Amino acid sequence: VQLQASGGGLVQAGGSLRLSCAGSGRTFSTYAMGWFRQAPEKEREFVSSIRWNSGNTYYADSVKGRFTISRDNAKNTVYLQMNSLKPEDTAVYYCAAGGRAYYREYQQYDYWGKGTQVTVSS
Repeated sequence: VQLQASGGGLVQAGGSLRLSCAGSGRTFSTYAMGWFRQAPEKEREFVSSIRWNSGNTYYADSVKGRFTISRDNAKNTVYLQMNSLKPEDTAVYYCAAGGRAYYREYQQYDYWGKGTQVTVSS
């Protein structure tokens, strides 16, 4: 599976962005998908994940209630709607494909796309 994230940009605090992750390959719909982020000099951290059939979604406490993950398997795409953005959300955001939606460690994901930069100004 090849993945490509897009949709990042510069936004003011309180604003919104929608990230997309386009996947290639017939097996995309069989994978759980996750979003991670990495700020400068920080470890890559879990943001959200979704089961292959959208049946379960998971969120980090820091984004719960503000971010929404979804997917469209017909389009091989997973989305991350980010609302009420805060300066501390500034990071490079990565999408990843893995075996289980409840995985929260980046080492548990098998495929990664190049990240997209999200910058939130105060």
